[in-house]
Amino acid sequence: MISRARSGLAGLVRRLRALPPSCGPVRLVAVDGHAGSGKSTLAGRLAARLGGAPVLHLDDLASHEALFEWTDRFLEQVAAPLSRGEPARYGVYDWEHRVFGGERALPPAPVVLVEGVGAGRHALRPHLACVVWLDLPREEAWARGRHRDGPELAGFWDDWDRAEARHFAADPTLPHADLLVRRCAQGYLVLPGPRGDGEKSVAGHGG
Repeated sequence: MISRARSGLAGLVRRLRALPPSCGPVRLVAVDGHAGSGKSTLAGRLAARLGGAPVLHLDDLASHEALFEWTDRFLEQVAAPLSRGEPARYGVYDWEHRVFGGERALPPAPVVLVEGVGAGRHALRPHLACVVWLDLPREEAWARGRHRDGPELAGFWDDWDRAEARHFAADPTLPHADLLVRRCAQGYLVLPGPRGDGEKSVAGHGG
């Protein structure tokens, strides 16, 4: 399949645009993977190729006290209004001051990207058009994240590592991913995920 299609992100974008809506008029696409795997970067690049598609960063819904207990907020503040074709409005967590402050709007665009650890969790999958998994081993992703954030956040990362491991042990995303995305020298490699099949999946190099 890789030899037949070398479209990389361009092919992935075409596939996402062709999906049927999954949440009202919206094709809600999860970009999941371990912390430090490059989800934000991938989501940003996909958003640009999709003509400025909105991106919801799950860090805005999580908090120090509830790293992964944001499902109800997502369903009530995001999925419910989008399913009605209405803009979503959700509170944004301030990681420095440890409070929810301000509000962000998310329009019911043709494609909306949801990026963050746990984006493809069980409770969200009925609303998702596609689950994309950043295919980087956990230890490598965590090492990248720790290097990125520096020693001052080492304590936070210790807590995060344990919380993420517990989350994926109880509610794994990878077995339910439609597509796997890997970084490579030429850009990205897009492969069928465990839930994908030959017709539904895209493979390719490049950007």
